[in-house]
Amino acid sequence: MNRTIIFPLVLLMGIVLAGCGNDNAADDERPQADERDQMVKELDPEQETTPSNPSGDSKLGYVHYTKEQINNETEAEHSVNIDRTSLANMITRLTLRNDGFRETATLVTDENALIAYDKEDDMEQKRAAEIARKTAVSVLPGYFDVYVSDNETLMQDIQSLHNSNVQDHDHDNTINQIIKEMKKSPQGTNE
Repeated sequence: MNRTIIFPLVLLMGIVLAGCGNDNAADDERPQADERDQMVKELDPEQETTPSNPSGDSKLGYVHYTKEQINNETEAEHSVNIDRTSLANMITRLTLRNDGFRETATLVTDENALIAYDKEDDMEQKRAAEIARKTAVSVLPGYFDVYVSDNETLMQDIQSLHNSNVQDHDHDNTINQIIKEMKKSPQGTNE
């Protein structure tokens, strides 16, 4: 009789322990699932900012996509916005950090960068053009055309366009005239 009672008891205990073991396994897997969910959320390119860094400026730039995600998106979903004012600001400030420049004005359009500057008299004209050009090229995407000039009067011409809109093509003629005038100065290339 002892055997008939012991065997079902052992069997019942085994079933109970196995059931409890599955609950523990589910509990053990949940933190891993939570970590995976958190990682997926952090790697989501749509998640641009965090509460501790609302602008996202201090974060490294990283995205990850699959081929299917890229093939399924529309044209509008992968357009890039360029902050032309920030680019012009950066080019101007970096140029002025070089010895020999007193004043710099930069205009960035959708495909051109126009840089006019006032250099010190002892700075060689070709050297100044090379520094200004290389500074702009190091900041801008590769498809931009860069024009530079030490003609100080062009700074006012560039300034006159600073409130223009890239969709407003009325200023194209003025930009082309400025570029034509800038080309009379050394351009900082192997001329």
